[in-house]
Amino acid sequence: MSGGVSTDTSRLASSDNLDAAGKRFEAIFTGMMLKSMRAAKLGDGLFDSKASEQFRDMQDQQLAQAMAAHAPIGIGRAMTEFLARNASLAPAAEGSSTP
Repeated sequence: MSGGVSTDTSRLASSDNLDAAGKRFEAIFTGMMLKSMRAAKLGDGLFDSKASEQFRDMQDQQLAQAMAAHAPIGIGRAMTEFLARNASLAPAAEGSSTP
């Protein structure tokens, strides 16, 4: 491991792992998008509090997971396809190099 980035790509061989990673990435991305939309509000509401903000954040997290599972944007699938394509090319590229 160099620079904090793992070079172990053995887990990429499983399409189930790639699909799960794509869904998690989609949920995280959607959650960040919702959080940034909430931060762009124009003013404070009359009944806003830290407790209501915390529950709204939890609701947004669940909403992001549901959106990723049922109505994905497509960024998770694009990432999954990119990783699958690169994982299948990596062994061929390593084997074809000449010393």
